[in-house]
Amino acid sequence: MRISDFAVRNVPFMLVASLLLGALGISAWLKISRTEDPHFPISAFSVVVVYPGADPQEIEHQVVQPIEDAIHTLDDVKELISTADDSLGIVRVEFEAYVDTEKRYDELTREIDAVARKLPSGVASIEINKINPGDVNIVQYALVSDTASYRTLEDTAKDLKDALERIPGVKKSETWAYPQRELRVELDLKRLAELHLSPIQVLGVIQADNINVPGGAVEAGARRFNIKTSGAYRSVQQVLDTVIAGNGAQAIHVADVATVRWDSGPLDYVARFDGERAVYVTANQKTGHNIFETKAQIDSAVADFAKTLPAGISLQLGFDQSRNVKSRLDRLGHDFTLAIILVALTLLPLGLRAAGIVMVSLPLSLLTGLAALYFAGFSLNQLSIAGFVIALGLLVDDSIVVTENIARFLRMGHTPDEAAMRATRQISLAVLGCTATLLFAFVPLLALPGNAGKFIRSMPLAVVFTVSASLLVSLSIIPFLASRVLPRDATEDGNAALRLLMRLIHGVYAPWLRRALAHPRLTVGLSALAFGLSFALVPQMGLSLFPHADTPQFLIDITTPNGSSLTRTGEVLDEVEQVLDRQPEIKHLLSNLGHGNPRIYYNEFPHEDASNYAEIFVQLKAFDPRLTPALLDRLRQRFDAIPGAEIVVKEFENGPPIEAPIALRVIGPDLDTLRDMAARIETLMRATPGVRNISNPLRRSRVDLQLDIDTAKAGLLGVPVLDLDRTVRLAVAGLSAGDFHEPDGDKYPIMLRAAMQTRPTLSTLEGLHVASAGGAQVPLAELATLKLSESPPRIYRRNRERAVSISAYTETGYNTEAVTNNLLGKLAKMDWPPAYRYEAGGEVDARKDSFAGFGTAIIVAVFGIMAILVLEFGSFRSTLIVAGVIPLGVTGGIVLLYLCGYSLSFTAMVGFIALIGIEIKNSILLVDFTNQLRLQGKPLDEAIAEAGEIRFLPILLTSVTAIGGLLPLALQNSPLYSPMALVIIGGLISSTLIGRLVTPVMYKLLPPDLSAASAEAPGY
Repeated sequence: MRISDFAVRNVPFMLVASLLLGALGISAWLKISRTEDPHFPISAFSVVVVYPGADPQEIEHQVVQPIEDAIHTLDDVKELISTADDSLGIVRVEFEAYVDTEKRYDELTREIDAVARKLPSGVASIEINKINPGDVNIVQYALVSDTASYRTLEDTAKDLKDALERIPGVKKSETWAYPQRELRVELDLKRLAELHLSPIQVLGVIQADNINVPGGAVEAGARRFNIKTSGAYRSVQQVLDTVIAGNGAQAIHVADVATVRWDSGPLDYVARFDGERAVYVTANQKTGHNIFETKAQIDSAVADFAKTLPAGISLQLGFDQSRNVKSRLDRLGHDFTLAIILVALTLLPLGLRAAGIVMVSLPLSLLTGLAALYFAGFSLNQLSIAGFVIALGLLVDDSIVVTENIARFLRMGHTPDEAAMRATRQISLAVLGCTATLLFAFVPLLALPGNAGKFIRSMPLAVVFTVSASLLVSLSIIPFLASRVLPRDATEDGNAALRLLMRLIHGVYAPWLRRALAHPRLTVGLSALAFGLSFALVPQMGLSLFPHADTPQFLIDITTPNGSSLTRTGEVLDEVEQVLDRQPEIKHLLSNLGHGNPRIYYNEFPHEDASNYAEIFVQLKAFDPRLTPALLDRLRQRFDAIPGAEIVVKEFENGPPIEAPIALRVIGPDLDTLRDMAARIETLMRATPGVRNISNPLRRSRVDLQLDIDTAKAGLLGVPVLDLDRTVRLAVAGLSAGDFHEPDGDKYPIMLRAAMQTRPTLSTLEGLHVASAGGAQVPLAELATLKLSESPPRIYRRNRERAVSISAYTETGYNTEAVTNNLLGKLAKMDWPPAYRYEAGGEVDARKDSFAGFGTAIIVAVFGIMAILVLEFGSFRSTLIVAGVIPLGVTGGIVLLYLCGYSLSFTAMVGFIALIGIEIKNSILLVDFTNQLRLQGKPLDEAIAEAGEIRFLPILLTSVTAIGGLLPLALQNSPLYSPMALVIIGGLISSTLIGRLVTPVMYKLLPPDLSAASAEAPGY
């Protein structure tokens, strides 16, 4: 039995089924996670190695290269990017997008564990981190005080952290921007020299006394006892009482040569909230939780915590992601409501009852699609909602066609049940074919490769789920409703709106169709000419990847010359803050000196510690699509006038992370040559219009003080070079002697430092002595001299080769692709030394990966649709006639996109792929009905003309409803959604108006052979 026949004859069952679909959707709506952006897995990891005291070249050769070689042996490695810095090596590896992330993590861990045994003994730590776009903070609080001590701020921040982590929806909370508390052992170097002791001896003794080795277990009769050893300090007094040396009669204790006290380590990261000293507390959310529910729980916990704040400390909310999510969902919800109203208005020609029946398919299809999205594990985010808005204009198409056909059968005099079953039966195969072709346009988008494909995946999935649900609704629930609701006494001409449309069809469309049929080759030739001319607009539009995110926040990165002190960088930060304080559009400033702001956006990652770096996270009062870009341009011009620093105003971007819109990489073995080539490229960039904020990491070499050791003399005196190096480090930066464990489980480092009142200076080194093998104290000045030396500030490597990336941003009004191509043309004319090459990074490189799958997606979509058409019609000619509408839609999409001033972006390309299925859907209705009329015995020209006039109304209504559903997205002026919506709208306009002439003409030129076809298509 056919589905439609079953539905008409089993009314109670259909009512229960409808209620079940609605209940599932409502349940999903209440439970589904709501996020600002899609959370998608990235098969990327970072290996972070800390090797205190090593310079970048030592880190490169002794740490980075062995790790790279080990990782390179793994399968499916896509990219290796490494940096070698002072005391720090970072290797980032990205695997192909299709790999099993957990399996690769296990393999990577195994390889790193194996290579760790071969690394230098001085390596302090190795960490393997998963790079997860979903691990972003949803709140950032600031504990603000200019009077409270950092110890008080730290304790208060940790109390708030504990309160947040007790919330069920919070995954992790972190505290930021205060000096690490430490148990400091300040050595009196002069006293040590008098006692013929070295700092290294003190270090060794404390390390040895602080080791807790498990003693095992013993049995005594029927009892078993664990033996606790005496290691590990439990109080400061124990440290003071530690014996360093003695001659049997008198012991020398730590208290005799040092002061032991609790103190704070160096302040390398300073935070300010609106200019006042602050400590930050952040929290991120567990996967699958509703951000609004989590934020409500956070608000309750924070309100209780605020009552316990110490005097002089205020608690400020610096960032709340739920506001961004609410703003985006509200805006899309407004568009969604407007789209429903527009869709309802376009249905009026069907009559109020018919329009009401079609509108029933909206909530049922949407709720069913939402339930499927929830069970598939996706969140409700800006892209999935955009998918629902796109689907809104499409999911009523099948219901319109079925309802309009049933109404036509009723006007012809059939009974309601008979009209519902026969009309649905007549159109069912065409409806199935239409929906299948539409789905085949979106399904390939689900398989787009790379992170860009993962980023947009929830959008086509929402369309596929919802449109599939609409097919089920249109062939089951709609016929049953129509048989009960549509008026039985409907006039043959319909209501006033329908009569008006029919007059327009007969008075305007029919004469144009006759003219086109009279000149078929001219009609096809003109449409082909329009298609060809539209492609001339593409170079003028340019290509782009993902646009800026419309969020009321942005970042300002400040970089002073390499080697700059934290004080110097802070002076520039002060000047930038003064400029920002005068901007009325700004709400809050969250400043970070020496470190990047904690992570609050999925494709932004905090900058590592650096004394020459600062970052300001700027909160605006509101985002305005016209005023906010103008504010950012004003700030860029103002900051360009600040000398001695690179200041970059950065907007948050949609899509996968990229280093900068423009990036040119140079690869080669020698650092000096790389520096020279980078300088030449930077000069080219500065002379190229449209380029701003150029960053060249090798612009300036770093000047260091190098300790030049007389190894021969040190050897004669019995002074190990290692002891000499460690003595210098103890005096300058301090040496860790292990951890002090408190009863509550917290642990803090025990740091040995030279006693001094200020930060270490050159004079600090003058009083250093090193112990010889015989116990004599040898002045450092007799074994080593200090000299200035140049060294690279950081060594970059890409895919196991040395490299440097010169990056920049694009001026407002310039196209990134055009500017990059201009630069690449200049690079091609440069003389390149042997073994050196260049390549494009930034948007060009990311677009190569992101757009690579579009060709495959288009091929799969077109050939999949062609296969469905051949299966449906059993004729290659019918298939070719239907597919002939594709170029017409592409023409309209390109023209409207160009007229609205948008480039050919990633989302615009998504729109073109979706358009293929949407426009073919309408052509199927026309060709299928023409075939039916010919099978009924009507002549070719009469069948073409009659089919064109009868099917024009449902085709027009489905196109107008699709346009109405997409119009709010197009008018939103969103650089993410609007290009996609405009492409589909433009394509539907051209394919509906021109295609309704070209498709009949192609049918006349290539009439299908229907001799083997059945007079009635099989139903359900």
